Amino acid sequence: MELFSDFMGMTGGGQAIGRYAHYLAGITWIGLLYFFNFIQGSAFAEMSDGARGEALRKITWRTLWWFRWAALGTWLTGVWILIAQEVRGDYFRSAAGMGISFGFLLGTTMAANVWMVIWPAQQIAIGSSVAVSEGGEADPAAPAAAKRAARASRVNTLFSIPLVFFMMFPSHFSMNFGSSGSLTLDPGARITIWIVFFVIWVAMEIAALGKLGGYDGFLNKKVLDNHRHTIGYGLGITLVLYLLFEILA
Repeated sequence: MELFSDFMGMTGGGQAIGRYAHYLAGITWIGLLYFFNFIQGSAFAEMSDGARGEALRKITWRTLWWFRWAALGTWLTGVWILIAQEVRGDYFRSAAGMGISFGFLLGTTMAANVWMVIWPAQQIAIGSSVAVSEGGEADPAAPAAAKRAARASRVNTLFSIPLVFFMMFPSHFSMNFGSSGSLTLDPGARITIWIVFFVIWVAMEIAALGKLGGYDGFLNKKVLDNHRHTIGYGLGITLVLYLLFEILA
């Protein structure tokens, strides 16, 4: 069967199945991420405490199940694609390889934020809401947990914008820098692009984790407080990184 011919090769069934599953899981994950950031947050701000608590228990709790497992599914299928893909030794020194590397690092960071920050924090926040609805006391840790989850969710939104671009970069843009993206970039160009990416990636992640000026530090207030600002900065980061390829390659 054609599906099993050269299963682990570039054009094999393993690559096709992995990509299909990766797309399905990724659409689910990013779609729910945008729901939380663009819709739920604004809606909750207009709700009474009782209505918000009810929505947390009956909508957000269920949505978080799909959210976290879609994140894990996206990451695992991404790893599968990389394992199944036959790449040349110099692939990750090419524009295409660097684009995939950027996407993989951002996606890994985002999945880690889901499982290690957002989900544990939301368990505290929603658990407190449930306790109050049943006549109990609110968990004093709930407000801090909600802030922690909000910052991690918003930085994931920021990262998702360059992530999507650089996942399609190898197929649609990197050929501008060599035949099918195969041209190995000059070491100086690679280092410069990597430094800019690294500074943005690390600075925004540690800021979102409250390790750079706290949860209300400058970067968090400037970039992550308002979802419109987050979208704008995400597009700006994507443009800057792409232009570096154009200028330096």
